[in-house]
Amino acid sequence: MTTLNTLKDLLIDKLQDLHNAETQVVKALPKMAEAAGNVELKAVFIVHLGQTKEHIERLERALDILNASPTGKTCYPMKSLVEESDEAINTLAPEAIRDANLIGAAQRVKHYEIAAYSTVCSVAEKLFENEVAAMLQLTLDEECDTERHLTLLLEIVNEAASSVVNEMEGASVKTLQK
Repeated sequence: MTTLNTLKDLLIDKLQDLHNAETQVVKALPKMAEAAGNVELKAVFIVHLGQTKEHIERLERALDILNASPTGKTCYPMKSLVEESDEAINTLAPEAIRDANLIGAAQRVKHYEIAAYSTVCSVAEKLFENEVAAMLQLTLDEECDTERHLTLLLEIVNEAASSVVNEMEGASVKTLQK
């Protein structure tokens, strides 16, 4: 059981949680990039892998400023979200459908991270930990940018997925007519 007596304790606890979450994401992104069929989606995953490694470094610097270790927490929500991404990777589906599924899994990760970074950024600001808050805000901005890019890609991928479904339905109708 975690004991949090101060706002600084809360900040440290949530930064450690994020450190573990980002570490899990670093392990998941290469698999997601490999599974993606859409070239731009692959590129988003690869670029975000580099950013995520920077996020981990920022978290480590922030925790160092706060005289705390980055280790000691397991982020169970991220563990579940990574398991969902594994399911998306391993789903048998036409490429566009799998890509749409991968984007959905990635967006759920982004939404968790955006919420978490918004919280720690606000707490750091309240504690006048300006250097920490600035690093966290930079990461939050990058997470939001990635989520927006994924949303735009989802429109393209969904259009391709819709075409696949329409082609399959058309083939089924033709088969029934014979």
